[in-house]
Amino acid sequence: MDDGVGIREARDTDAGALAQALARNRAYMRPWEPDRAERYYTAEAQAERLADGGRRWFAVDGERIVGAAILSGIVLGPFRSASLGYWVDPEYGGRGLATALTEEVIRASRDTLGLHRIEACTLLDNRTSQRVLAKCGFERIGTAPRYLHIAGEWRDHHLFQRILHDQAPPLA
Repeated sequence: MDDGVGIREARDTDAGALAQALARNRAYMRPWEPDRAERYYTAEAQAERLADGGRRWFAVDGERIVGAAILSGIVLGPFRSASLGYWVDPEYGGRGLATALTEEVIRASRDTLGLHRIEACTLLDNRTSQRVLAKCGFERIGTAPRYLHIAGEWRDHHLFQRILHDQAPPLA
């Protein structure tokens, strides 16, 4: 990006910087995130998450992580799908970082992982995230009542998907 912020894949050595970023943005993300134990905000917990099999991309300003996109629940075979989540530090909001992170996930999902689709969900009132998904070609496919436990209660979410291609999966 032209403002000194770059996007790169996560590294094993990012646990400390990721823990710092999550702790720094804890209050900001509280309305959209599940409740987290204190341990979640430690380098040890983030090292475990970095090794959990999901794929992550970071928006970085130097070595400082200022946003992330997470591709989780990656399923291959005939499903070839995964779930997307993302966040951007509010200090860096309005610069297109969430869109750039999402576009990088789309590219890697299609070109490297060979996925057929990506799904994402937002709280009903998270218009900012819904705009990012729309810009990146996601379609709303429904609403799930009491979908995730967020900020202390089961909350309804809009569901979105982006079909990446219609090629047949490799034969097993």
